[in-house]
This record gives sequence, C-alpha cells and structure tokens, in this order.
Amino acid sequence: MSYANSRIPESAQTGVHKQLERRLLRHLEEPFLKPYADYNRDAFAASLAEWDRAAPLILDAGCGVGHSTIQLARAYPDHWVIGVDQSEDRLTRRKPYPEALMPRNLVFVRADLVDYWRLMHEAGLRLARHYVLYPNPWPKIGHLARRWHAHPVFPFIPKLGGVLECRSNWSVYAEEFACALTLVTGREIAVETFEAPVPLTPFERKYRDSGQTLYRVVCDLEDGACTGAPVGAR
Repeated sequence: MSYANSRIPESAQTGVHKQLERRLLRHLEEPFLKPYADYNRDAFAASLAEWDRAAPLILDAGCGVGHSTIQLARAYPDHWVIGVDQSEDRLTRRKPYPEALMPRNLVFVRADLVDYWRLMHEAGLRLARHYVLYPNPWPKIGHLARRWHAHPVFPFIPKLGGVLECRSNWSVYAEEFACALTLVTGREIAVETFEAPVPLTPFERKYRDSGQTLYRVVCDLEDGACTGAPVGAR
C-alpha cells in the first residue's frame, strides 16, 4: 500500500447541495431536543475536571488519534485543550511522544459530539479556538444529513464562539460548511486553500503528500473576522 496515494472523495455532487439551505433553516426553527446520553454527561464532566476555569478553552472536535490535540496543546501552552472523539480505539492508539513529554494542558475524552457540543453550550462555556479537522465527508448526494453542517446540532457550533476552523480535502465539504456558517451567522464566509508545512493530523499529512489541494474555512466568531493564521499553516 502506497502512503502518498490518497484519493479525493468521489461524488456525483460538484457543488453545494441544493437541499442544504432548506434543511439548515428547518434546524434553526426547530429546537434540537434529543436527550443526552449519560456517558456523554460523564465525559463532559471528565473533560473539565482538571481545568482551572481560567485557561482559555480549545476544542479539537473529532480528534481521531489525537495528534492534532497534542500539537494544539504544545502551540497554546496557556490554554486547556480538549480532544473529543467517539472511538475509544482511535483515542488509545500510541501517541507520537512518550508519556513524559506529553503536554499537561490537554485531555482526551470519548464522547458523541452531538451531545458534547450541546452540553458545552448549556454550561455557558465559550471557546477560544475550535477545530473540525477532516471530518468524514459522506460524499454521496444522499448522505447530506450525515455531514456536520446539515445536522440538527450545527446551530450550536457557532454559539460556542472563538476562532472556528474546518479543514477538508474535498472542496464541496468546505463550500457547504462556509455556506452553513453564512446562513447561521449572517456573515459572508469564504473558503480558502492553504499549505500545511506542519500537518496537524495524519490525514492532513497524507493528503498533502499525495499532492492534494487542502481547503479551510476560518471564522473568528468574536469579532466578525473570517480569516486567521491557523496552527500548522502560518
């Protein structure tokens, strides 16, 4: 198996899904009232147990094996960095640093983001930075509802504030994410391409080394700016 031989998601969809706006407007009008799972409540509490309530918060949403969470914690040593993923297997895989060299300003928790995002909002917490890095693109046209920006939980994401960044190697996903943010926030939000001299995730490294174009959407939800200098892409 060749390392730098990653493929761009294949789809009959070539632009923003025609049902995205209708679906998202419905989510904005109808409160999302799905009950919380107890294990997600416990995970949420565990993620904040060692937080001093003073350090700014960074959320690495869908952190996978956690390489990005570690890099973020090293780049922002005065922040509390939370890596959330639903897979225990991914979270427990060997990390690129020995335990003695791991940053102490981070925590990994297994949780469903559908609950975790809402619990964070319910608790009145605000993020300094928020990363959604290379989520599953669900590229089939009929998969729209499985993409984060078309899910009922999406309206909660901008409410957490901070600098929100989504990265993808599929231009359509980035375009839809920007479109959804524009609908929710009322701001014009753009997609940009970028280079990753220091990849944040194993996927990002693989995509870069495969010669693929990388896309990102960056929006500062505090001051209205929608550009930034993300870690690993300065």
